[in-house]
Order: sequence, then C-alpha cells, then structure tokens
Amino acid sequence: MTYLPFGKAAAGPWAVEITPALAGWTYSGLRVADLTGGPLSFETGGEEMLVLPLSGACTVGVAGMTFELAGRRSVFDGPSDFAYLPIGERITLTGAGRVALPAARATRSLEPRHVPADEVPVEIRGAGQASRQVNNFCAPGVFECDKLVAVEVLTPGGNWSSYPPHKHDTQNPGEAVLEEIYYFEVAGQGLGYQRVYSSERGLIDTLAEVSSGDVVLVPYGYHGPSMAAPGYDLYYLNVLAGPAQERSMAFCDDPRHAWIRDSWAGQDVDPRLPFGRKP
Repeated sequence: MTYLPFGKAAAGPWAVEITPALAGWTYSGLRVADLTGGPLSFETGGEEMLVLPLSGACTVGVAGMTFELAGRRSVFDGPSDFAYLPIGERITLTGAGRVALPAARATRSLEPRHVPADEVPVEIRGAGQASRQVNNFCAPGVFECDKLVAVEVLTPGGNWSSYPPHKHDTQNPGEAVLEEIYYFEVAGQGLGYQRVYSSERGLIDTLAEVSSGDVVLVPYGYHGPSMAAPGYDLYYLNVLAGPAQERSMAFCDDPRHAWIRDSWAGQDVDPRLPFGRKP
C-alpha cells in the first residue's frame, strides 16, 4: 500500500509510525507525535532521527543534553529549528504540539545537535503555477547525517510541485536510489493530490487525495505532481534514504515532461512565496 490515510499508520504513542518493515523497504522511516505536556520516551536503536516541530514547541533530552526547540505556530509560518538524534540513544520529548521525527537506518554515530531556524536555507523553485518553496533543513551539503535526507515543500493553493514528475530508483549517472516518504499537512482543512506511477523499476499506480496527516510511500517510480487544490496551501515533509555511501537527492525527470523546466524562464515566481521569512 502506498497511500496511508490519517490514522492508518498510527501505533502506540505515534499518530504516524512508518518503519522500514511496515513500508517493505530498508532505510527510510517517519514518526509523528502529538505532545500533550507529559514525557514521551523512546529509543533510537539503529536509526538516526531528527526532531522537527510541526506546530508548537518542545524540549528534547538526549545523551545528557537538553535542547529547547522554539518551534512554530504551523508549518506555514516558516522553517523551524530542529534537533539531531544519533543511533543508540534514549530520548525524552516534552512539550505541547505536533512533532515529526524523520528517520533512517544508519551505522555511523554522530553527535546530537540543535540547529536554529534562521540557519535553515529557504529555496524557491519553479515559476508561475509551478512555484513552490523548499526548506532544505536536512539536505545533502546543508546538514551532516549518515543516511538521512529530509526537506519541507510548501505549495500555494492552485500550484503544482514535485513537477515535472521525477524518480530516484535506479543507479544511473545523475540519479540516486532512494526510498521516499511524503507526509502532508493542508491549510484550512483542505485537500491536495499526489501522483505516483510506474518506471522501469516496476509497476505502481497511485493518485491519492491527501489531507493533513496523510502519508504516501514511494518505493520506486515517478512521483509528481503534488497538486494543491485552489484555496488550500499544501505542505509536505519529504524523508529520503538509500544505500549509497554519499547522501544525494539526484533524480531523473520523466523524459516526456522534462521540457516543462525550460518553460519557467519567462514566468514570474508566485508572489505568495515565501511562506514565513524571506530566503
């Protein structure tokens, strides 16, 4: 199953718990928790993780350290600060709000770290109705991890992102093999749509109507567009990991639609961007 509506992936204290075993792959994972003030404790085990506030603030206890995450009102209010959690640690979270924990199976142990929101690079991609914002908080070359890659994408209502459709499922020059998770939030109790379809790696056919808390898994295949319905801004958290020694987000466009990138040259960026602070 590639589409998991809100509640389908809930387990124990987690509103969302995507493990490699549940997804049927090897590396990528995601947990989402609604904190209510009481402590939430867990082990990272063999996964490196991030603590990323989606709404509200929280305190992170790890390896004798304490990180105070200021967080944000919502995912549409700009980037958040975040914390890195190494493998093999006992973690305690307290606070109020919703937090996401992107994760990846890892073998290298790194130091716990806190990154303030103003150090998160904000990128505007595309133009016209393909304008979108990318918060590159855990992109390769921005933040050091062993396997984990994670970014946030914000798409104004009526626009398309993850466009043109692309894939990262085959080891080719300029393409990395990655398992990918999309976690969605939609402004105003709205809706969006996510497409995933077949590549040479295998058959897959998903067109999901998504709302807040929904998840789409991309084990392989072309994915995109991500469509924000008019009137409803769309957010998704991308979590990616794969077997390569060097982290990469390298992709291959669907050759039928790659021409679309050239069409942006004569178009203006959507003036509704950026969400939150300026790049």
